[in-house]
Amino acid sequence: MVLIILPKIHNKFCSRSFHLEGDYLIGGLFDIHPVSTPLRHLRPEAIDCSSLSNYQRFQLMRFTVEEINNSTTLLPNVSLGYEIFDHCSDISNFPGIFDLISINGLIEPWTEGHQNVSSVVAVTGPFTSTQAINVAPLFMADLIPMVSYSSSSSVFTQKQKYGSFLRTAHPNSDTIEVIVNILLHFNWRWVAFLNSDTDYGQDGLDIFRERIKKTEICMGYSKTLSENSDYSNIFQQINAYGITVIIVFSSINSANAVLDSAIRLNVTNKVWVATDSWSLNKELPKKEGLKHIGTVVGVSQPVVPIPGFHEFIYSTDRQHLCGETRQQRLCNQVYNCSELSDEDIYAADPSFSFFVYSAIYAIAHALHNTLQCGAGRCINNMTVYPHMVLAELKKSNFTLLNQNIHFDENGDPGFGSYSVVFWNRRGEAQEVGFYHFYPSADFSINDSEIQWHTNGEVPVSLCSHECSVGFAKKQNGIHKCCFTCEICPNSTYINATEDPYTCVSCTDAEWSAEGSTSCSLRVVEFIPITDTGALVIMVAAWALVGLSLAVSVLFAINFNTPVVRSAGGPMCFLILICLSLCSICVYFHFGRPTAAACILRFLPFLLFYTVCLACFVVRSLQVVCIFKIAAKLPTLYSRWMRYHGQWWFIAVIFAIQAFLLLVGYGCRPPGPHNETVMYPSKIILSCDVGVEACTAPSIVLVTLCFLCFIFSYMGKDLPKNYNEAKSITFCLILLTLTWTLLFTIHILYQGKYIQTLNGLAIISSLYSFLLWYFVPKCVIIIFQPQRNTQQYFQGLIQSYTKTISQ
Repeated sequence: MVLIILPKIHNKFCSRSFHLEGDYLIGGLFDIHPVSTPLRHLRPEAIDCSSLSNYQRFQLMRFTVEEINNSTTLLPNVSLGYEIFDHCSDISNFPGIFDLISINGLIEPWTEGHQNVSSVVAVTGPFTSTQAINVAPLFMADLIPMVSYSSSSSVFTQKQKYGSFLRTAHPNSDTIEVIVNILLHFNWRWVAFLNSDTDYGQDGLDIFRERIKKTEICMGYSKTLSENSDYSNIFQQINAYGITVIIVFSSINSANAVLDSAIRLNVTNKVWVATDSWSLNKELPKKEGLKHIGTVVGVSQPVVPIPGFHEFIYSTDRQHLCGETRQQRLCNQVYNCSELSDEDIYAADPSFSFFVYSAIYAIAHALHNTLQCGAGRCINNMTVYPHMVLAELKKSNFTLLNQNIHFDENGDPGFGSYSVVFWNRRGEAQEVGFYHFYPSADFSINDSEIQWHTNGEVPVSLCSHECSVGFAKKQNGIHKCCFTCEICPNSTYINATEDPYTCVSCTDAEWSAEGSTSCSLRVVEFIPITDTGALVIMVAAWALVGLSLAVSVLFAINFNTPVVRSAGGPMCFLILICLSLCSICVYFHFGRPTAAACILRFLPFLLFYTVCLACFVVRSLQVVCIFKIAAKLPTLYSRWMRYHGQWWFIAVIFAIQAFLLLVGYGCRPPGPHNETVMYPSKIILSCDVGVEACTAPSIVLVTLCFLCFIFSYMGKDLPKNYNEAKSITFCLILLTLTWTLLFTIHILYQGKYIQTLNGLAIISSLYSFLLWYFVPKCVIIIFQPQRNTQQYFQGLIQSYTKTISQ
């Protein structure tokens, strides 16, 4: 067993305000004389009371213990005592700490075989997180409850390291949550963060940086403050970044240095966000020149009046207590405070006062339950170990000044709230809002009570101003708050709530104009079968079939007449049948497009119209051969007629065209297509015919038209009844004009009526041959039978022969 032997402290020389005998002792750590650097003295001497607010908390602990001892319901027939040490400096702290955890000057660390006891059942304090981190391991080793009234670092939530640590003060994460809500409330998105070079300040910076990740707030500048900080350079950089709001997450000393430097360097038009460590300080708001640096708002502990504390302060005989200080050996229990007035003490910064009060009461209630107190008495003959008090502390659940005191699984308080304060022109911290954590988060600020330095207008702190509606943000650099605005193009929209940085594309069934915030459904358009234009074209197609049938019957009746024979004879029936088959295409240009309809829109026309043109080519060629080539090349003409060359030519052209269509439609079959480019607000249902599928067949058609025109021109001077040049040429001109006009319209217009124009072009192409080639012959057969005789035709031939011979 290892023993640590401590020099015995003679309590009879200790000031009565630091020590009180009792059945059970509570340790108290208060930095009444906070010292940031080591002190060197030639002789022992007391330090003046330099932290009035901590001295007030020290007195509050004494008052709370006295109040509990006077209670008849809490810890009846049990007296509480205390051993309080001034946590004046790290060098001078440990003798006092060792005294708290020792028994008769001895410490038995990590004792095996039995449970350790200490001179105190629990400890409250110290004030700062760094102090608590330094001394906590000494108490954690034996699970001595350590109930802090102000240490807020998040490190204490690590229960594997700080198993017996609890606190009545809210952790830094709660303070940061309130600060972030203040920033969001006033739309301050571009801020600077100054933190002290302590565990408290660094922890606040880390939590703030993590908290704002999912918000629009950006930390444009951060700096850890120390005694050697160059404030001139700090403020120059803040101004260079255009930052208006400065969060000062630091101790009172660092905050004082920041404000003094701002006043000295003439820093103006800033918003200073204070934390609860200095927002209620009584001296800072009264600094001369403070009103010139801007507006101070902050987060503070709510001021909870402690009943009876005022009377306790005024009844304390500090002059008598201070008279004994010269006999004290340790700085931890010495103070010079005789110059302080009662009013000065009571009016000091009230921050954390209720937390001291509730910490002592939590320990008392835990001891009350440990001793199984009830019916006016407690068990007196039991040994109380610190871990027993700790177990009851974790189960705390009692009401104190209308607040339900309890702890969560991390030892953090499950009660309390924050106030939002503003330093008014009278040098006071005026409450202008609140943040309640329990039972649910509730945040509110009365903006009208804040007197801004910008003549009543809420100051602006933005890296970039918000984009107008319909514009997306394009981030500049590493900060999401710095951006340029780009308008969302057509067919996209911006949802600034979900993602203000991305223009989202509309679906194929939707559309949007430039700079839209939502998409609208497109109007689906196509030519229904019931459309007037469609009905007219389909009726025309039926009429064409009827006329073709009538012409076929007329030609069949007069098959052996010269007019029918000169028109082509049997070939006329093939032409009329193909014209009727071409008209099938028209019916598939209307209604909602399908894969089959898209194939049949042009396939019959390309195939059977080719046969028609091949027939006219052969017909024109034969007439020329009879009158011009037969005499010069009789053998060739004889073989052409003997082997039915005209039918072979038509069959070969048909086969070539069928093959080309089969290959083209097989490789690139037409299909339904939604046209959305020309008309963003509409979906034009059409067919994608495919250039690959129609190029070669179209070339065949153009070639046949060209040959037909050449042969027709060659026969322009033949006998009149044999001369088809004029009618065929006129048909070809109509055909060319029709499709040239259609292609021109296709370039300029892609609306739904293009399908009607396609159908009209096909009908026009069919009627051009029916009306201008077959109808004139029908007129001769019916109305001019005298011109349909053998003698009439022979006379024309003889006249042509005489003309040629001359």
